[in-house]
Amino acid sequence: MNTFRKAILLSFAFWGFTTVGFGQLVGPPQTILVDGEATKISTVLQNYIGIPSISGQELEAGLFLQKISEENGLYITPMGQTNGNFNFAASIYPLEDSLPNIVFLNHIDVVPTGDTLAWEYPAFSGALVDQEIWGRGAFDNKGVAITQLFAVLGFAQRYASEPLPFNVSFLAVSCEETQCAGGAKHVVTNYLEVLNPEVVIGEGPPGLKGVISRDPELPVFGISLAHKRSLWLRLDLSVAGIRHGAVTPSRYAGQEMAEALARLLRQQRPVIYTDLNTDVLRQLGALEKGVRATALKHPRLFRPLLVPQLRKTPELLAIFTNTLTLTRLESEDVPVNAIPSRVTAWLDCRLLPHTDQEAFIRGLSRRLNHKEIQISIETAMPEQQVSDHQSPYFQYLSSAIKKNYKDAEVAYLLVPFANDSGVFRNEGVPAYSSIPALIGRGYLETIHGPNERIPVAMLEKTKATYVTFLENCVNGFGEN
Repeated sequence: MNTFRKAILLSFAFWGFTTVGFGQLVGPPQTILVDGEATKISTVLQNYIGIPSISGQELEAGLFLQKISEENGLYITPMGQTNGNFNFAASIYPLEDSLPNIVFLNHIDVVPTGDTLAWEYPAFSGALVDQEIWGRGAFDNKGVAITQLFAVLGFAQRYASEPLPFNVSFLAVSCEETQCAGGAKHVVTNYLEVLNPEVVIGEGPPGLKGVISRDPELPVFGISLAHKRSLWLRLDLSVAGIRHGAVTPSRYAGQEMAEALARLLRQQRPVIYTDLNTDVLRQLGALEKGVRATALKHPRLFRPLLVPQLRKTPELLAIFTNTLTLTRLESEDVPVNAIPSRVTAWLDCRLLPHTDQEAFIRGLSRRLNHKEIQISIETAMPEQQVSDHQSPYFQYLSSAIKKNYKDAEVAYLLVPFANDSGVFRNEGVPAYSSIPALIGRGYLETIHGPNERIPVAMLEKTKATYVTFLENCVNGFGEN
């Protein structure tokens, strides 16, 4: 998860409420059936968070979602029903009808809890405190999934007696956090034809204030068209012999690996301008005024002025550079007074679209400047495709955000983190990644860390924007 944040407001008299501001709803919220009882969205999320589903252990939580979907009248298509590969589509119409399918993509798995003592409330409690729901996955990705599910069910109820020209599916998958061979990859390999996706709406950036200097209160919502691809590298260095630490040898593995990594990591990564990332600057420039607006609208002309500013903001710099981060460094298990003969380092590299992977690795090797360090690829995502920001579905999502959030602006962008949307893009399926929720930085900082939580009001608002998007699809489908 990373930059830009989003939000929404409700409409739909069908559900019996209107919006009067953030978190203030008039009338009863939507409910769905859970074990025969009408249950509101916050309670469903609490129960979902209460089922641990760390990557590779998704079965129980997946069955919970699948059962609710079936109980509320959706058609279930299992696409893997085991831990590490539990996936299913819950659709308004049977997939066998072969209708063009609008797919809401989410993942069941969550990252580990980390230090349990650092949590104010247990990580899998789903505690509701001061109108906030706490727990691992509250935002990433269980909260988003429940808003998608409620949106699909509410929309299905709205059109129960009116046949639609397209299907709508809630697609829950496993192992997004670890990018294993199950999950979305398994779905695309084995079920893409039956799923028949017309477009995929997946997780992405939420809405953010403070982006535009002339108006810090202006919400800017990002819709991701692409993401950087992951390249995880392992570096191994062996220097023969384990020696006593009391006598420092002229060369040993730990020192030489540290020196090589220092040469690599202290060098500034070059800023690379692409059509997509410079478009991000131009869109921001259109919202600014004065000299700042001029510079952003002409990023190539004002490159000497803009690049130093980009380097001050790591989140923004990440979409202009091929990054590499040292995430792990270890050696063989020896006593502290013995010198290990083998040292291993792991690098998390993220490459911009159209970056030559082999050329990147060759450049990395040159900067290490150590012939004995062996570089091997642990994980390499394929080249990432870019979805079209001029497609009707981008416009439907953009207008849904603007309709449900007063004075909001929407920008298309590239994000530095990988997610499952790219798996579909690489099959030629347009995918737009966005979480239509305006949420403070304090909440975002808890994602993947202790005390992850979200405000209850965000749930209804996010759901409403997804529904508006679907309504836009109904109104515009015949024009596609």
